[in-house]
Amino acid sequence: MVSNYAVGYDNIDVEAATRRGIIVTNTPGVLTEATADMAWTLLLAAARRVAEGDRIMRRQSFQGWGPLFLLGQDITGKTLGILGAGRIGSAVARRSTGWNMKILYYDRNRNQDLEKKYAAKKVDLNRLIQSADFISIHLPLSAETHHLINQENLSKMKKSTVLINTARGSIIDEQALVKALREKWIAAAGLDVYENEPFLTAGLSELENVVLAPHIGSATVKARDDMARIAASNLLAVLDGKRPPNPVNPEVFEQRR
Repeated sequence: MVSNYAVGYDNIDVEAATRRGIIVTNTPGVLTEATADMAWTLLLAAARRVAEGDRIMRRQSFQGWGPLFLLGQDITGKTLGILGAGRIGSAVARRSTGWNMKILYYDRNRNQDLEKKYAAKKVDLNRLIQSADFISIHLPLSAETHHLINQENLSKMKKSTVLINTARGSIIDEQALVKALREKWIAAAGLDVYENEPFLTAGLSELENVVLAPHIGSATVKARDDMARIAASNLLAVLDGKRPPNPVNPEVFEQRR
């Protein structure tokens, strides 16, 4: 078996594993809140240019307060677009209530709980991209979502848009993102995942209007401890001939019985 220490499993060829009778498991659920917190950390930091200000202070380049110095984006009352309204996307939307935000979401499935509790509205991708002030990505990586955020879609966003990605790097065409940020098609971005991780796309590190984090969305003591326990429980269950708690390809276990 392969006991994956993460919720995403695009790093594993599940189809090949299934053909060979190899069970694959993951660790869903326990990193939801930590990752949602990270998405909001990036959103706030990118919107209010916190990392840029930090660099100015460290260089001792601050010349004093000015009325136009480091102007950022307002958050209260704005529109939050959620790409992928599963566990993490829903948790990100839930946190927006403190800022009295409108919520649009794009997903294959309707999330009635999100609609009922937070007045979220399910829309198509084009409308979300054109309407949202903040866009947070929470989709799994697949053939359909690879480079979903490409040059065409970036060009449709508002100039004030802040784009956040805590899902998978390859959902964004990073070369197109560098162009969009450099030419100010959008205001800013906050990234915790990367297309060629751990390497950065050329030009990304030179930009002031992007906050870059080293894939630490689930990096809290509790989340990582819980992930470790679930990964171990999955492994021990299979070694004991039992169905693992979190199988990605449960059909393999059923075939063994």
